[in-house]
Amino acid sequence: MSPPGPQRPYSVVVASFLGWTIDAFDFFLLVFVLGDIARQFDSSIAVVSWALTLTLAFRVVGALLFGRLADRYGRKPVLIANVLTFSILECATGFAPTLTAFLVLRALFGIAMGGEWGVASSLTMESIPAGWRGFVSGLLQSGYSFGYLFAALLYGVGFEALGWRGLFIVTILPAALVLYIRRNVAESPAWSRPDARDAPSQPQPKAPRNIGRYVYAIALMAAAATFSHGTQDLYPTFLRVQHSFSVHQVASIAIVYNIGAILGCLTGGTLSQRLGRRRGIALAALLAVALMPFWAIASTPVVLAGTAFCMQFLVQCTFGTMPAHLNEISPPQARATFPGFTYQFGNFLAAGNATLQVLLANRLHGNYGLGMALIAGSGAVVFALLALLGPEAKEIRMT
Repeated sequence: MSPPGPQRPYSVVVASFLGWTIDAFDFFLLVFVLGDIARQFDSSIAVVSWALTLTLAFRVVGALLFGRLADRYGRKPVLIANVLTFSILECATGFAPTLTAFLVLRALFGIAMGGEWGVASSLTMESIPAGWRGFVSGLLQSGYSFGYLFAALLYGVGFEALGWRGLFIVTILPAALVLYIRRNVAESPAWSRPDARDAPSQPQPKAPRNIGRYVYAIALMAAAATFSHGTQDLYPTFLRVQHSFSVHQVASIAIVYNIGAILGCLTGGTLSQRLGRRRGIALAALLAVALMPFWAIASTPVVLAGTAFCMQFLVQCTFGTMPAHLNEISPPQARATFPGFTYQFGNFLAAGNATLQVLLANRLHGNYGLGMALIAGSGAVVFALLALLGPEAKEIRMT
């Protein structure tokens, strides 16, 4: 293997940010068209929502697979392969001939999607100065909200012309930009050290302690996923089904609350550099719990947009700290595996959220707002408590 080139931190940040943006863009397109896909395949929203469940569930497989490969063969080549894989699978979704094929493709997409976050975040955090971590953590995580925002824009502008199949097919295009940027990124200096490359094959003397870290981080991220996906995945369906809003109204409100999410990521990540990761998470999560009743019962477009903006600002304040926090508490020899695996295993444990919320809403006579609030609010409380009780390693040396 050739030696790594000179490190360019800005290129690393931009490349990893765009990778997570496109990954999220591909995922969130689905939440806007659940009803349309159900009609296409003569099914129901509850059945089609299993596509969200399968994607979230299989992300943990991808996190483990791509994380182990990145710890063994390097962050950069694995990240390139990962982005190409999830782009191809997303495009293939648009050609699914049956509901079964559609669900299989979404499961495979979940494997590819699950690998990006851990590999990209470890590459980024190992390549930047420690003092950048709070802000860059928020910036990197905001790619998720940018992806949701771009999905909302494409849905609002392109759905009537392209249909749901066309929306998935055009997602192959952004991959070229990310692959081009990857050529400007050097390998992680932490992984490039010979002792770091050899370390995964060495015996692990602190395995019991590391297992405890894995269990804690998985529980933390399960609560976090229950909170975040509980407020996000069915929200467009809530607007269309419960409030009978048009495509353009749904897209407009989604744009508003994703602007809030982006600002939340940047604010939360930056504040965590001063407040600490744990306190920043707990503060934002508990404020979201206080907002939850107003968010659930809002009914007019202006109030719905305003409460959704505030909710996603607070949700993403917590997530803006996660790239830094999980990398900082990672075992050094598994830094590409630990953050992504725990992040995605937590998502796996919360993978039934969307389906559970649909069933709960049906039991509540179609009240999606209350169904979402009950599950998301419970997740937020547990998330805050686990954050306060857990470890913190802000500004630990990674190289």
